[in-house]
Amino acid sequence: MNRSTPVTAKRATFADFSSVGHFLAKRRYRNLERQDAEYLQTRILRSLTRKARNTAFGRAHGFEGISNVADYQKAVPLRYYDDFWKDWWEARYPSLDNVSWPGRVPYFALSSGTTTGRSKHIPYTTDMRRAAARGFVDLLACHLINNPESRLMGGAILGLTGPTSLQSPSAGVNAGAVSAITAGAVPWPFRKRVLPSPELADLDDWREKIRRLAPSAAQTDLRMIGGSPNWLLVFFSEMNRQFRAKNGALADWFPNLELIVHGGVNFAPYRDRFRELMDGGHAETRELYSASEGVFAYADRGDGDGLRLHLNGSVFFEFIPVSELKSASPIRNWVGNVETGVDYALAVTTAAGLWSYLVGDVVRFVSTRPPRLLVAGRVNHDLSAFGEHLLESEIAEVLAKTAAAFGTHIAEYTVGAARHENGSHHRYLVETETPLSAEVENEFTSMLDALLRAANEDYQELRKDDLAVAPPKVTFVESGAFAAWMQSRRALGGQNKVPRIVTDKELFGDISGFLETFANEGRQT
Repeated sequence: MNRSTPVTAKRATFADFSSVGHFLAKRRYRNLERQDAEYLQTRILRSLTRKARNTAFGRAHGFEGISNVADYQKAVPLRYYDDFWKDWWEARYPSLDNVSWPGRVPYFALSSGTTTGRSKHIPYTTDMRRAAARGFVDLLACHLINNPESRLMGGAILGLTGPTSLQSPSAGVNAGAVSAITAGAVPWPFRKRVLPSPELADLDDWREKIRRLAPSAAQTDLRMIGGSPNWLLVFFSEMNRQFRAKNGALADWFPNLELIVHGGVNFAPYRDRFRELMDGGHAETRELYSASEGVFAYADRGDGDGLRLHLNGSVFFEFIPVSELKSASPIRNWVGNVETGVDYALAVTTAAGLWSYLVGDVVRFVSTRPPRLLVAGRVNHDLSAFGEHLLESEIAEVLAKTAAAFGTHIAEYTVGAARHENGSHHRYLVETETPLSAEVENEFTSMLDALLRAANEDYQELRKDDLAVAPPKVTFVESGAFAAWMQSRRALGGQNKVPRIVTDKELFGDISGFLETFANEGRQT
């Protein structure tokens, strides 16, 4: 097919379970409104420590004597993944038998994360798979409650996720992307109406996958689409390449589309573009805050209004003020004493043997009853090469505003720091949806710098008179350049992410060098 081909194929139809869905959603939402956060979280913690008291980890940390949150926090220190891997899992992998969770851990979620390093092998269990399904159902319930006329369950769902195949490193153990592990937990009304097909979903070649997915999607009555916003835009671009979009909007291809579930990356750089794409239709976006460690929160209200904590997801949550992370005895909050407006590092204890495990995310509560939060960025993903403390969320917001002022949207970006005796500065590599010419780089840079100075006092102080930090430098990169770089690292598609803030000089050099070569090769052809 080519760009001139209209979407005229007869669409596959499905039985409509929407009436049943609305009935179940009302019942589920009533339960959500009655939830007592402190009671649920205390009960989950007690259940987890009781189940794991006879594991090697439980015995080493005195789980037998734990009766409340304070006892637990005294007994179990905070740990990052590398601490768990080195001290508890590596020597026994892949057969973790009664190590940090009773029995043999049946799954390992291979965390894709960004393309900055090796995959993590994160223990995952059937309990966590069921909990993930409950979180997704809660999100759907909120959509149905907020849209009484919804016919969401009268059509199909498309999920742009990672591969669905699993490796088997030992008997009774499977490893793969979390999307592959949770594939069997799709709510029953959708199990026979999910795209892509198993054969297509498991293709390694991402470009080939979306090329072949577009025609089948065009012939299906899609009501819901899910995935990371950056990859969703790549898919929509492929739809536009193969089919004529009369108005350039999603409704041209998917007239009954109601819901776009997104997550994985900060939505700010993509928000305006999605609004344009949804114009003329009746779709809405809802964020699902999930990771290889579990499902943590979901959007129960409108876009940007915060994500409701998934209190019954087999996860006990702790919140450590970011300023306390390097303390010998950091303050450890939980839902019983969190405050709004504070940047917290998130730690989770799960029904897969993760105990006070620091996920690496920074969250900020917008309400406590019920607990509702925003994801502010990553613990180690602030840009602070010179003491500027620019958060990833601040950079994302400012880049989105700057791009909008130039009539375009951010497709991908990464930023690093260049240190020189005179003129240390930040360097931005930016790919916009509509290419911008090098002639406007200076104007783009000036606006970006001004908005960052207004958003962040530390940055403003360091930028005074260009003494401590010189003006940033922005380089526009060729369309598709970041995707090509990721493909070169065998990390293209699905759940993989371009690193937004790069503090590793060698990695940033690899990215910038590849993008420059990509541009030169493009000009020579």
